[in-house]
Amino acid sequence: MTARILVVDDLLPNIKLLEARLTAEYFDVRAATSGAECLALCSEATCDIVLLDVMMPGMDGFEVCRRLKRNPHTMHIPVVMVTALDQPSDRVKGIEAGADDFITKPVDEVALIARVRSLTRLKVVIDELRTRAATAATLGIRNPIPEISAEVGEHGRVLLVEDRVSSSERLVAALHHSQTVDVETNPQEALFKAAEMDYHLIIVSLGLKDFDALRLCSQIRSLERTRQVPLLLIADLEDRDRVIRGLDLGVNDYLTRPVDRNELMARVRTQIRRKRYADSLRDSLQASIEMAVVDPLTGLHNRRYLESHFSSLLDQSAGRGRPLSLMILDIDHFKDVNDTFGHEAGDEVLKQFAGRVRGAVRTADLMCRLGGEEFVIVMPDTGIVVAEKIGERVRAEVQAEPFPIEGGRRSIRITVSIGIADRGRDPHPDAIFRRADRALYRSKHDGRNRVSADAA
Repeated sequence: MTARILVVDDLLPNIKLLEARLTAEYFDVRAATSGAECLALCSEATCDIVLLDVMMPGMDGFEVCRRLKRNPHTMHIPVVMVTALDQPSDRVKGIEAGADDFITKPVDEVALIARVRSLTRLKVVIDELRTRAATAATLGIRNPIPEISAEVGEHGRVLLVEDRVSSSERLVAALHHSQTVDVETNPQEALFKAAEMDYHLIIVSLGLKDFDALRLCSQIRSLERTRQVPLLLIADLEDRDRVIRGLDLGVNDYLTRPVDRNELMARVRTQIRRKRYADSLRDSLQASIEMAVVDPLTGLHNRRYLESHFSSLLDQSAGRGRPLSLMILDIDHFKDVNDTFGHEAGDEVLKQFAGRVRGAVRTADLMCRLGGEEFVIVMPDTGIVVAEKIGERVRAEVQAEPFPIEGGRRSIRITVSIGIADRGRDPHPDAIFRRADRALYRSKHDGRNRVSADAA
């Protein structure tokens, strides 16, 4: 997977060295020689990952990273600090500034490429979510980016998979003030627990006894329920090759023993902050999808959803040789409700009507609001005789009790007219709708508050 890499260093030889290594792996490499130039290029969305030197004149790498991460338009760009500084305090300072990783010089080429590829995969996912969230914003869905900018990555739920008691106790002691940590010594039990609970981060020790920790990471990545949960490895210095393999498998970050307490806390906060950011984008996407296919007043699917799914339900019915029926419901004299009591009361009636009818039909039946006071129910595996009985049950449920309005201060009686048609000999959606509509017209013509059927 390729990406556009921005190398930022005030020394041209360092840029050329990284450029040669990355270009050989088919990455598109661009260069900047100052922090200001880096910020300008990132604001133009011309890079996917930043390899950032720390020691630069004017604005150092820490400040550049802080500015990138404070800007909602650039905060999603992964930043890897590349520097000769190798003290734990330097790494913590970089991660606190928002860096995604901290690589010391001389650069380990294999580790660098593995890290860049791992961050590239993450960037692709985040970019897709950001694009869809931006589309959702045009539909009136809240934009999650300003909210998540203030996220500090604390009060998360962390699963620690470690079978060495002394190690797990040290890790929990470092994190328990800012995170809730569950410890699991059995890898298989850890997988079940990860699938059952909503964790913000899973920390896995590479030194698990009698079990391949990378296999556990692979299993976590293969499950739909846990696929998006960040993974952080705890490794020994000699585990370099396995760490690189882990990054290829989808591990997000790693720490080497002896674990620095402050670096651990900083990396955990970074992963939790990123997880919440991605979750917010996904929530925005889900809300936009629901807005497109769900009626906001009643919570039912809308006409658009019905039109896109009715044909497939008919095809499934025909393919299995099973019946299917369609019910159209129209609230009687609904215009009088609006004219007499106001549209707010009419909305109350529509919401309660939808709830009553949903309670009277089966969960397998598809109920949609066509618009106004008209609703449709598609009933798979249902012949016309059974559909009439269901229609009569719906009609009786609507008529049974008055509908409270004005916050319960008043109530009015509502009835419904219903028309039903089965799939019949002409299974075209329009034909079935026309027959159900004819049956509905007959119910209205014959005095309303009744069920009529048109069997083909």
